[in-house]
Amino acid sequence: MTLQTPEHDEAHGGGLGSRLNWLRAAVLGANDGIVSTAGLVVGVAGATDNRGALLTAGLAGLLAGSLSMAAGEYVSVSTQRDSEKAALAQEKRELATEPQAELVELTQLLRGKGLEDQLAREVAEQLTAHDALRAHAEVELGIDPDELTNPWHAAGASFLAFTVGALLPLLAIVLPPAGQRLWITVLAVLAALALCGWSSARLGAAPVGRAVLRNVGGGVVAMAVTYAAGSLLGAVGV
Repeated sequence: MTLQTPEHDEAHGGGLGSRLNWLRAAVLGANDGIVSTAGLVVGVAGATDNRGALLTAGLAGLLAGSLSMAAGEYVSVSTQRDSEKAALAQEKRELATEPQAELVELTQLLRGKGLEDQLAREVAEQLTAHDALRAHAEVELGIDPDELTNPWHAAGASFLAFTVGALLPLLAIVLPPAGQRLWITVLAVLAALALCGWSSARLGAAPVGRAVLRNVGGGVVAMAVTYAAGSLLGAVGV
């Protein structure tokens, strides 16, 4: 029987899941930038319509938020990378000191995935002969040794995503005339949040309607609370 090559464009390999995770993180980072900056500038707008004050507050929020996101992501992913490297180093030591025990372990792992005993043994032996460390890394640890998480990439992506999201409410609050700033900002933010909710739902294969409502609802609450606080402080002259 001749095997035919599939004629579809379906992606294979672990790279697909990794790309989806990056896309989802980018959407969520942009969403955070939109909500936090919108809440900040709308709150300030409740107290004053001074363009300089709004621009200063918005820029400060954008820089503080993007740098905080980048730093947090760098620390988190660095910890994950260190854990992955430590696990690989331990596996390498075990393969050097106890190769037979590791072969048995790999056989059992493959058997647990549904292979029959004899087939699991044969596959384990072939994988070990080809690249024992890679076999254990992928089957036992769920790690691709060639695609360890990169903290600098993660930090840069978070910084960029947050900045792109934060620019929308910042520009919407400072560019229009004073009498139109607030409602233009609110409409722009709600439209962007709806798009982020739709994108995150599609990437995660989740119901779109609920995701959009949650996203838009959260933005409405954030802007309403900060605007009320800003208006109150402005009214008392703070």
